[in-house]
Amino acid sequence: MAYGLGMPARKLPTPQDAAAARRIVLDGLARDADLSELVTELASLHPRNNTFPGEVFLRLAADVLDWCDASRQQPLALEGIRERFLPECAFRGRQNHKLQFAVLAAAALRGGAEPDLLEEVAWWQTDDFWQYALFAVIAYIRAAADRTSVPVREACQQLAQRPGNPAP
Repeated sequence: MAYGLGMPARKLPTPQDAAAARRIVLDGLARDADLSELVTELASLHPRNNTFPGEVFLRLAADVLDWCDASRQQPLALEGIRERFLPECAFRGRQNHKLQFAVLAAAALRGGAEPDLLEEVAWWQTDDFWQYALFAVIAYIRAAADRTSVPVREACQQLAQRPGNPAP
């Protein structure tokens, strides 16, 4: 537990919270839930001023890249990923940078590099990293399903059966 002077203990995310976040995303996309519904459902798992469950979503996005066999020889094209796979979202200015960071951070994880999340999100001065990581994994799942000619629902079901790394 984290304690601060005069502050009540804050609950730290558990592996069960991480597994729940992963399950909520995959189940929600499989049933074609609205993104606002997913954000609302996941908000209760997000501790204030914490990047969780964003890290879970980045690892899930890295798993998606593995699932669709993206490689240097056959990369998953990221050009236009927002327009093609998040058409219900409108991003402007810094929001585009935040989404781009989350998309590229997931690719870095898949490649074996650990992005410095705290250094990046500190300048954002907002507590919304986890939401951009969510949008990134949704875009990756939709793009990977498109690449493999598999319905998003089926892609989510297959991803749910793969061993994930739910640790917070």
